[in-house]
Amino acid sequence: MKLSYLLGAAIALLATVVPLQAQPYPNKPIRLIVPFPAGGAADLSARTVAQALTRVLGQPLIVDNRGGADGALAGHAVQIAEPDGYTLLFATTTGMNAVPTLRKEPPYNPITAFTPISLVGKFGFFLFVHESLPAKSVPEFISYIRANPGKVNYGTGNGTSILAMAQIARAEKLNMQHIPYRGDAPATADLIAGRVQVMIGTPGSAMPQVEEGKLRVLATLLSRRSPLAPDAPTAAEVGLSGLTITPWAGLFGPAKLPKEVVDRVAAAMKVVSGRQDLRETLDRIAFELQSSTPEEMATLLKEQLDVWRLTAQEVGIERN
Repeated sequence: MKLSYLLGAAIALLATVVPLQAQPYPNKPIRLIVPFPAGGAADLSARTVAQALTRVLGQPLIVDNRGGADGALAGHAVQIAEPDGYTLLFATTTGMNAVPTLRKEPPYNPITAFTPISLVGKFGFFLFVHESLPAKSVPEFISYIRANPGKVNYGTGNGTSILAMAQIARAEKLNMQHIPYRGDAPATADLIAGRVQVMIGTPGSAMPQVEEGKLRVLATLLSRRSPLAPDAPTAAEVGLSGLTITPWAGLFGPAKLPKEVVDRVAAAMKVVSGRQDLRETLDRIAFELQSSTPEEMATLLKEQLDVWRLTAQEVGIERN
């Protein structure tokens, strides 16, 4: 009698435990690590997408800002996390392309250290010029620089702007003076002041100056025109074929993330990317919402790593 009672209790306990273990992913909150401080374009994009994914997945995505070291701190946090799908990375070009390319001792190999899940979208970078530069279009800009070799300064605030300007200068045979800055904000401040005359950067504080006539925007690196500057053509429209840098954002997990987790999050991201209201919201901060299969995300990562490495080698950018 006592033995049968114990067996019955054990069976009852197993009946409660097994279903809990078999619950489909996700069954608890997910931490989304963002490699930038709160308030910037990447953070706003990540939070908007996280809220939408929360509705689709049925569990909250909690944004965890880990700025610093050009995204390497956030990448490392995800790299060492358990591959269970409850720690994901809002990866960007900076941490996944710039860090492995421009550092002498990269902290990780982005291809082997992470599991690609889906593209999230592309950041809007624009070609800005100061009002003092007599160029109102990309052809006029190229003609002016060629006629004034070495007399124009361009500023850069991140790896994407460094590589993009290097590609343009190389493809169009332009001779300009490079002034590097620690971030878009100080670079934009000097552009507004006229200490540099050209910059490829994010809209941030630059776009309001375009509205006031202090700056002009000549083109966008996005694949389609941005509502922030509808008159500015895309790089493809103006024939900047040498510009192959793609400032992207994507979802990644630690290496060896289970396929069922990858497929679940990728499917949710596809649903999110189809929402027109979200696309319009993110357009306002120059973020082009997109999704992809895990395989397409892996291909983009590899392609952009090749672009970064080749460009850095060709233009002589030294690793730091």
